[in-house]
Formats: sequence, structure tokens, C-alpha cells
Amino acid sequence: MKCLLLLFVAIAVCTASVIKDSTGGYKEGDRYFYFAGDDDVMHIVDAEEPVDTAFIEEYTRNPDNNAYWLFTRSNPTNAQTLILNNVNSVRNSNFVASKVTVFLAHGWNGSGRNTMNTLLTEAFLQDGDVNVIVLDWSALANRSYNTAKGGTAAVGRGLGQFVNWLVNSGFAAYNRIHLVGFSLGGHLVGNAGRQTGARVRRVTALDPAGPLWYRDNERIVPTDAQYVEVMHTETATLGFSDPCGDADFYPNGGSSMPGCWVYSCSHSRAYKYMASSVKHNHLLANECATLRDATRNRCTGSLYPMGNSDLNKSRRGIFRVNTGKNYPY
Repeated sequence: MKCLLLLFVAIAVCTASVIKDSTGGYKEGDRYFYFAGDDDVMHIVDAEEPVDTAFIEEYTRNPDNNAYWLFTRSNPTNAQTLILNNVNSVRNSNFVASKVTVFLAHGWNGSGRNTMNTLLTEAFLQDGDVNVIVLDWSALANRSYNTAKGGTAAVGRGLGQFVNWLVNSGFAAYNRIHLVGFSLGGHLVGNAGRQTGARVRRVTALDPAGPLWYRDNERIVPTDAQYVEVMHTETATLGFSDPCGDADFYPNGGSSMPGCWVYSCSHSRAYKYMASSVKHNHLLANECATLRDATRNRCTGSLYPMGNSDLNKSRRGIFRVNTGKNYPY
């Protein structure tokens, strides 16, 4: 009976903490919080749950444990697998060295075949005749949040090694590479860019994850690439709220996206806005004097496009665009 009572107390404490976080937003240092997987399902996370460091070390020891799936206009839905240090895997594929190469990286509980990758692959191939390489790191990404988060930077460095190999083998050029990542994948592509010496042309982080990242020096920063763009769509509890790129976009103020009633919906709007902007390049944002102005809809500066596929973007600052609630937003 005593053990049962203690169990009920523990559950009550846990639930109280979670309710606080779900209504008042995540604060660094909270033990319990909600986080959404790429499947839009909200999960309770215990920040003190042990990280499976042995699994991370085993998985990230060899970058080949990640899968690199190539899609082109010649094979828009059926992937061709590229293998690190195997030049024939590239030569025998539809990869074209002279074209722009876009890398896509999913987040927690995601995979190379999830909605985020499907939408963005379709958008980039519709917009241009490019190489799209989807990074699948689902074997690690589908562990606990703490373990997936703990291995994110190492997976990113592995992706950076893959990019360096492509360039050094004559298959690609840093100035024609665009790295795009969602949620944990946002920090992942930052680390990939860092591994190349920040030589890749553009990194785009789509609502990079917030919980446990604020004091982590492996989070995405402006120096990870020649140009780093960040889209913040759920700053209340799931996404990173502070500016962390060269250009930081806060559509609709950065949280509670139109048409969304739950955090996970606003979080996933980041990759949906990105896909739509790649197709239409229509989400024009006003520059803001401060982040406070962005959240309060007081931005009157000149317009600048959010998202899109332009590798020559260069403006720095904080921006806000107000979107619609239905596609194409």
C-alpha cells in the first residue's frame, strides 16, 4: 500500500509539471515537458531520463549507419542509395555534379519517408532540376528524446563528412549545396555545415528544437554556413525561441500558427511553409527592429522572402510574415 501511494504521488508530481509546461510553455531547466515527434504526436519527456550513450557511440561511429537517398526528376519517388566513400554509388545514380544539391534532415521520431521529406522533395524538384538527398537517421531518431537529442550533433558531423567527400570527389561544390533540417534536424544541419568549415552556401533550420538546447554549444548558430536562415513557428514550448541565424523569421509572431490548435501543428507548419515557399516564393516578410516587434506584429521594414530555394540570399535580421491558415498559406 505504501509503495502504491508513493507511485500515485510521483505520477501527480509528474503530471503537475507537465500541465504547467503545456500551458505556460517550456523553460530551460524544466524536468518534464511535452515534445512532438515528426509524426505530430505529443510525448511527455523526462529531462533526467538517462541518455543511451553506448547506442549513440555505436551508431555515430560510422557515418554509413545513416542512409543517403537520392531523388531527382528522373527518379522523383524511388530513391537511389548513395554510399559514403563509394564513388560508384554516385556514378551509377542520377546524381549530376553540376546541379544544386539539397539535403533534407528529419527530426525526432521521423524517417526518410515521412511527410516532411515527401513534401520538401516534391517542392524542390518542382522548383528546379536539382539533386535532393534525404538523410535517414531514424534508427537513432526513434530512440528517446534525450538519446536522439544527444546524438544529433554527431549525426550532423557525419552528414558534414558526407558533404566533404562529395566535394572532394568532384561530385559537388560547396556553393551549390543547401542543407535543410526540421526540429532536431535543424541543429543537425547546423553541425553538418560546421563540419565543412561553414563552406556550404546555405543552411535552413525549420523550427529547430528548443528543449535542452538553450545551453548547448552544439545548437545551430549563424557561423555554421555562408548563410543560415531559421524559421520559428512554435516558440512557446517546442521550438527554439531566440534568434540563432543570420536571418530569423517569426511567421505570425513565432507561435500559434493560423489554423492550428495544438503545439505540434504549429511546429510542423515550418516545413509546410518551407515547401510552399519553395514552390511559390510568396511569403514576403517585413524586417523587424527587434524580436519584441516581431512577436507584437509591429514590423514595418522592407520586405524579404521567407524560405524559398534561393542560394544567393544574404540579408541579415529579424523578420515577420503573417500567413493564412490554409495552403499555400
